Amino acid sequence: MKWSRSFTTLALAFALAAGLSCTTSDSTAPLAPSSEQQDPSFGLIGDLTGTVGDLTGTLVGTLGSVTDLLLCSRQPYAVTTATIGRDGGTIKVGTHQLVIPKNALSQKVTIKAEQMSGSTNSIRFSPEGLRFGQPAALTMRYDNCALVLLQKKIVFTSEKLKILEVLTSLDLFKSKSVTAPIDHFSRYAVAY
Repeated sequence: MKWSRSFTTLALAFALAAGLSCTTSDSTAPLAPSSEQQDPSFGLIGDLTGTVGDLTGTLVGTLGSVTDLLLCSRQPYAVTTATIGRDGGTIKVGTHQLVIPKNALSQKVTIKAEQMSGSTNSIRFSPEGLRFGQPAALTMRYDNCALVLLQKKIVFTSEKLKILEVLTSLDLFKSKSVTAPIDHFSRYAVAY
């Protein structure tokens, strides 16, 4: 009896951490037969061996398409400026980095990268709206953030941190970093 109560408490805590509702009205909904339920896919490195597909949507979609910014301890404001041309290059700002491949830009551009201070890991690039001929790879760290077991992803946001688009992302949980291709400059943040 004591073990059963502990298991129920643990299951409830996991469900709440995963963002699932545990109200009594949820228990009245009929459950789909196990043959009709989708197997969750966590978008790990093994998923990249075939077609890339939607690495970010599978698990979150299974849990109801909930996406929110990851809560983090405040990082200091940091800024880096670099001039990048046809040869590409890497821009590091704070704990994050952007790798621009060769021929992504047709001419030299002075790029400003800002690690924004706040309750989430966020970065802003300018000149805003700059487009790449081929995607650049943005890697954002989240080792200063709350432990969330769901897959992290990079999101394109407004200046007020409203999520505008969820990017196809690769979450490397062991290194506490997430990488996504970006095709234009704006503001980005880490979400789950």
